[in-house]
Amino acid sequence: MAGQNGSSPAVTIEIFDPPMCCPSGLCGPTIDPALLDINDAILRLRKERGEQARVERYLLSQQGPKFMQNPAVFALLKEHGVQVLPVTTVNGQVVKNGTYPSYDELVQLITVGAAG
Repeated sequence: MAGQNGSSPAVTIEIFDPPMCCPSGLCGPTIDPALLDINDAILRLRKERGEQARVERYLLSQQGPKFMQNPAVFALLKEHGVQVLPVTTVNGQVVKNGTYPSYDELVQLITVGAAG
């Protein structure tokens, strides 16, 4: 099974972030609690389920080409603009947009993504 014995994880979760002042968004005088929550969720996920999934985040202002490389993400941006962000994908397929997934949602996405 992928994700065990040193092989690559079975599921790739990508989070396409809205424009922010820094890569994590955890800067400035006021920090958005949603950014704290997603940061904590990703750290926990990497620690507890890192062998099952790879989680990547992309910032529009720094990694713009990544947004264009995923046709579904690019189409959402063209149709709705940056207010559609953040967008979460599993194995390239959009599964959520407009808000960040919770830790429990990420775990569920790993389970469904590995089965699919």
